[in-house]
Amino acid sequence: MSKILSVENLHVSFGQGDREVKAVKGVSFDIEAGRTHALVGESGSGKSVSALSIMRLLPYPTAWHPSGNIDFDGQEIIDAPESLMRSFRGNRIAMIFQEPLNSLNPLHSIEKQISEVLFVHKHMSPGQARDQVVELLELVGLESATERLHALPHEFSGGQQQRIMIAMALANEPEILIADEPTTALDVTVQAQILVLLKELQEKLGMAMLLITHDLGIVRRMADTVSVMNDGKVVESGDAQNVFENPQHEYTQHLLSAEPKGRSDAAPAGASILKGDDVRVWFPIKRGVLRRTVGHIKAVDGISVDIRAGHTVGIVGESGSGKSTLGRALIKLEHATGQIAFNGQSLEGLGWKALRPLRREFQIVFQDPYGSLSPRMSISQIIEEGLIIHDLGTPEERHQQVADALEEVGLDASMRDRYPHEFSGGQRQRIAIARALALKPKFIVLDEPTSALDMSVQAQIVELLRGLQKKYNLAYMFISHDLKVVRALAHDVVVMKDGKVVEQGPSEQIFEAPQQPYTKALLAAALNLSADTTGAVSS
Repeated sequence: MSKILSVENLHVSFGQGDREVKAVKGVSFDIEAGRTHALVGESGSGKSVSALSIMRLLPYPTAWHPSGNIDFDGQEIIDAPESLMRSFRGNRIAMIFQEPLNSLNPLHSIEKQISEVLFVHKHMSPGQARDQVVELLELVGLESATERLHALPHEFSGGQQQRIMIAMALANEPEILIADEPTTALDVTVQAQILVLLKELQEKLGMAMLLITHDLGIVRRMADTVSVMNDGKVVESGDAQNVFENPQHEYTQHLLSAEPKGRSDAAPAGASILKGDDVRVWFPIKRGVLRRTVGHIKAVDGISVDIRAGHTVGIVGESGSGKSTLGRALIKLEHATGQIAFNGQSLEGLGWKALRPLRREFQIVFQDPYGSLSPRMSISQIIEEGLIIHDLGTPEERHQQVADALEEVGLDASMRDRYPHEFSGGQRQRIAIARALALKPKFIVLDEPTSALDMSVQAQIVELLRGLQKKYNLAYMFISHDLKVVRALAHDVVVMKDGKVVEQGPSEQIFEAPQQPYTKALLAAALNLSADTTGAVSS
């Protein structure tokens, strides 16, 4: 196979002089036509920065290249004029970004955003573009694609947003697809479908792929060659199968041995902290000039749940099943009908003033950390904001509480004056967890809190959450598509599909003896995705 892209001795720095941060230090790798090369490593190792250098999408001139070369099809990229890069981006080289909601324009419909790529590079007519958009959305498994063309990004779940990004990236059949955590936000069955899809498209188009991920199961399955990165350097590289079967470097060995393990502790159930009975969240469908309601999207349709002190309820299901909507509804961030009680007190009819004192007691960690952290506030200000609002402690005490919260989630307190954009995706998620923990709540909704984290950090966060639960007798609602993490944390599991409960019960019962076909399909997809390294996985 011929090399289509070659990266040689790439260095990337941010800032100058005493403030220079060396993010990438002499990285080299090749990508061959029709084959997949994977960059693997923990958060902050330089994987995404290396990939963004290929697209020339770093924040220049703050970012700069002390040395190195990137050769694409015989043309040097690092010093190429912007006009040449525009002809490459989205046409010959496409990229799927890690955080889809931050990458999609919140003001434009999905049809407009995908069509733009087709207008610019293929000069299609509006009719041709619409047909192509529908085909692409159906290809990546977005249901009711024709009916949802005019929908805005926030109207989709995290997994659906990622599928839209994949459709946009594939629109022009690129020669190289850079996939930065392409399945992070997807449930296991859709992960399987997307990976099969990417493989099929790669074979059909002869497309090369640069895969950036912390999920070693995906790397085993997808990659032909692999480079393992740590602290901005490649510590080991070679044929993927050889690296996985016979790792030479101790860091590679560490990665391969790290994943969430164990089961939730069999702690006695405490008092009911949050209880929901017949909770419903219906979104109206409006059509016509007068915007009359013609139907409803039943995101949550008659669900009852009881979450007790010291216990974790895991909520699992595919993208769009209503998991996140249920979590938001229970803490009054989404209008819902039904009975919701917190610590024995009904929340029905309470206004924002009455709810405000209670909000210290229940917190949420959102799925997209970049979207939930203010880019204009330092990390210290973000974590301290809740303490100030609830008038907790003196300035000196709050200063110490911020430092303690950062250290509890594995971050150095000296990072407190940095801003969110200065951290990797995994580090930002830890900051979001620290913000929730700082108020010492009784109940936390954890909406995919480990989806952006590499395996070793996932294991650390699981242990952290377990320890905090024991220490403070916390109640958790843990929403996730990663069934290994759910099994490690949850005492009880609720399986959702299309806004309804398919099956619920003790964790061991659900995982060891599922009763419903849908639950069995979810577990089978998770098992096959982690175990099967060669064949296709079906849902």
